Amino acid sequence: MSAEYLVDLDVFSRNLARVREAIAPAQHMLVVKDDAYAHGIPEIVRRASAEGVSWFGAFDVETGRAVRAAVGPQARIFVWLLGGPDDLIAGIAADLDLGIGDEELLNDLARIPAGPSPARVHLKIDTGLHRNGIRPERWSAALGLLSTLVDAGAAQFEGVWSHISEASDADDDDAREIFLAARTAAVDAGLTPRFSHLAASAAGFARAPFREDLVRVGAFSYGIRPAGGPGEAELGIEPISTLVASVVAVEGDAVRVDLGHLHGLPSTLQGRFSVATPAGPRRVRRIDAVAMTVDGWPDASVGDTAIVFGRGGVASATDLAELIDTIGEEIALRVSPVVPRRYTTNGPRSAR
Repeated sequence: MSAEYLVDLDVFSRNLARVREAIAPAQHMLVVKDDAYAHGIPEIVRRASAEGVSWFGAFDVETGRAVRAAVGPQARIFVWLLGGPDDLIAGIAADLDLGIGDEELLNDLARIPAGPSPARVHLKIDTGLHRNGIRPERWSAALGLLSTLVDAGAAQFEGVWSHISEASDADDDDAREIFLAARTAAVDAGLTPRFSHLAASAAGFARAPFREDLVRVGAFSYGIRPAGGPGEAELGIEPISTLVASVVAVEGDAVRVDLGHLHGLPSTLQGRFSVATPAGPRRVRRIDAVAMTVDGWPDASVGDTAIVFGRGGVASATDLAELIDTIGEEIALRVSPVVPRRYTTNGPRSAR
């Protein structure tokens, strides 16, 4: 056996049910950027669709097309990294919802050839995070541009949206006020959005007024808790994945396993965490390019397995992230595509 990334789809389904419960009556937009947080888009989105998820947040057009190929025409797929006319044309052709936070993109939309269907536009207001978005002082001008496109049949106004920092309740309250004012201005300009979306995982779970019509939940759906925040048990979520490595050599009082920093495990973690082995937790001594050295155990032999992090392990992705001052999804995203993904069902409930 070699290193592999195990993804339990039944646990994923339980998380989806928990998300639905937590954010009701809003709908869940499952964020699947970065290959579904490195879990693999086709299997993840097909299972989510079977569980009733109808909105997917795909980040960019390429990912949006991959989601569309996996789940077919019934899904709504929202993308928000758009580089210009080519992305707009491709997004419209793939029947994607377009998150636009730049007046120039609206001008680009006006300049591209009209297609058989109007672009589905979600206009983004910058609520202070400065992660693109139209500044409040330019919002009226952007609404004017969009109104022209809607009147010409080139666009339909689907939504108002934004990101918030989730750094403090006070900051988020200020951001929400800007968001609500922008939506009111749109309605006053004759542009009533069908959908509003502001919150992601943390605010969606914790703050009911932020839920609006859609909540963009990514990390929590995969059982990745926030760094420095509530634990998995408190949130009611479970890690869906397990990073497993195999013993390739026994070297005195240590073993070598077939996973290293080229597979995505940060070398800065060496000496700072333990993996789960057949004999219990064992400290990681060294992380090299394609292998790492771990404290040995009696009767260790080639082919034994160790859980590096995740379900059934000593540490979760967020546990490791907190050791190096980052977030759990960053650890998950580092798992290299060269590590095979294997999908399982009917896994045991996590003890975490």
